[in-house]
Parts: sequence; structure tokens; C-alpha cells
Amino acid sequence: MNPRILALGTAVPETSYTQEELVRLFGAGNPKITRLFLSSHIHKRHLTMPTPGPLGMPEESVEELLAKHRTGILREGGRAVEQALQQAALAPEQIDYLVCVTSTGYLCPGATALLIDQHGFRQDIHRIDVVGMGCNAALNGLQPLVQFLRYRPEAVGMLVCIETCSAAYVHNDQIGTAVVNSLFGDAAAAALLAGPEAPVSGNDAGLPVLEDFESQIILEALHTMRFDLDHGKLSFFLDRDIPYFLGANCQKPVARLLERQGLKKRQIDHWLVHSGGRKVIDSIKMNLELSDHDVRHTLKILEEYGNISSCSVLFSMRELAREGTVRPGDRGILMAMGPGAAIELALLRW
Repeated sequence: MNPRILALGTAVPETSYTQEELVRLFGAGNPKITRLFLSSHIHKRHLTMPTPGPLGMPEESVEELLAKHRTGILREGGRAVEQALQQAALAPEQIDYLVCVTSTGYLCPGATALLIDQHGFRQDIHRIDVVGMGCNAALNGLQPLVQFLRYRPEAVGMLVCIETCSAAYVHNDQIGTAVVNSLFGDAAAAALLAGPEAPVSGNDAGLPVLEDFESQIILEALHTMRFDLDHGKLSFFLDRDIPYFLGANCQKPVARLLERQGLKKRQIDHWLVHSGGRKVIDSIKMNLELSDHDVRHTLKILEEYGNISSCSVLFSMRELAREGTVRPGDRGILMAMGPGAAIELALLRW
């Protein structure tokens, strides 16, 4: 028996920006940067930004960026937690394990401690903070939680992804910086999971059971996604060859996962792929022979929120659940890609 997802909570900052607004606010006079913002297939993003001045977006200090990261944990993270608990009609004291995932700042004590204090989780709750694993980290966070719920089948756990990507923005006229600033958005997502013997019902319509995981580390692409320091600030770097590396390697973990489970690719009904950017999505589509329909939720999240890092696949799962097309017995694959470079998979069943 495997743990099942009971509820999904999502949250974004109230303020959103179109790409046209952002390229003006960042004061990009470079036509290459302007084209980059306007050709990203992103319609808008939710961001926590300072009040613009007469010269555009002001530079934020290291302290201000770290404070923004902390605010995102408590504000968007807190709202996602509350939403998931309300959907499942559970109280914070009923949660036995809390996993928090983030890559947009470092705090000690971390997100788990802040959310335990904010929501009144039990003081004997098990917890783990997964920091710095990037866009694939939701699946890395799910794995210890699922193993705990197999060991304690009567328990309930929660994964919370909080990515305030605007807390890792720097401002300059470099193309590499513009790639990051044109792509990422702020968000939080919370997934509430129950062990197979947990005495809860929850609102699990359209939400799956987690059956298995698989990973692929691409060591030749070790440095293609990374944080550097720019005058003491975290500055994310994305290599232009990332779509090639991910596309060239995505078949390997899919084949291993399906073979272990005795499945064929045609038996996978739903694909929930990380909204990493249009070139990344196209590369995954081509190499796995997926259609636009297969990745419709991936594309929708990219268009409406941008790349929201580890939150992305949970937002796509929410969209699939709302669509109401899943049937009992359907199977799906959750796929996220990030630094390592890494491809992480989860096998789903409804």
C-alpha cells in the first residue's frame, strides 16, 4: 500500500506583472534583453518587488532579499498550508511529518521551524528542510515523506514548497542575468499526504497515490544550473545548453521506472512536467514523443506564472485535478528537472 495525496494548497503574491511591464521596470535598454522577455511564452508572473522609482526597479540589498525570502515562507507558504489543511478538514496538530523545500534563500532556523511556530503544529512533529536542490526539489522532498508514511502507515504528512524567486534577482545588463529575471516567478505549494492506514478521508478527488520514484543525474551538466555570488548576492546561472542535456537524458529514467513497474509508455495517461521554460518543454516533448495536449498543464503554468521552481509540478497537478478528466486506474508521471543536472520522476496512480 502506498501513501495518497489528500489535498493541494497553492499561493502566489497578490502583485503580478506582464512581461512588457517587467522589461520596462528593469530598465532594459538592450534590445536583446527586451526580445528575451517578450519571446518567453510567459504572459505574466507573480512577484514580490520593491516600489519602482523614476529610473525603474531599485536595487535591493542582501538583507532586503533575505527578508523577502522569509516573508515568502510565512505569507505564501502559510497560505498554501492553510488551504491544504482546510481542503482535507485537518488541524495542524494532526500532521506528523513536515517537509519544506526552497532554493531562494538560506535561513537558520529554516522554513519548518517558522511554519510550525506560525500554524501551531505539534512540538514533536518530525521535520526536514530541503534547501538548494532547485526546480526538481518537490520530488526530492516527497521521497523521505513517502518512506516515512510507508513506515508509519497511520500517519499524515505535508510537503511545502516555497520559492520566492524574486529574492534571488540581481540587476545588470548581462544576458545571463536577463534569462533568469525573464523566467522565474514567486509561489508556494503544499501537498498533504496520508499513509494507507491513516484515519482520514480528505477531499482526494482527482489526486493520486504515489507508487515509485526514479532519478537521473547528468554529471556532464554539473555546472549548467547553479548559484553564483554577485557582490554578495545569490545570482542564478542557466546554461543555454540545458534543454539539450535534459532532452538527451530524459528517456533513461522513464525507461527504468516503467520497466521496474512492468509498464509501457502507452499506459501512462497523464504527464505532469516541470514548467522550466519553452525550450526545455519542447526538448522533453520531442525526446519522449509527447504532444502539446500531454503537457497542456505544464504550458498553462508557464504562461500564467513563469517558472516557479519546485512548486511547478504541484501547480500542474492542481490543474489536472480541477480538469476532472482522471479516472480510477489512470497512471501518470510527475517529472521535474533542476541543478545537478538532475531529472526526478514519480509514478502516480489514481
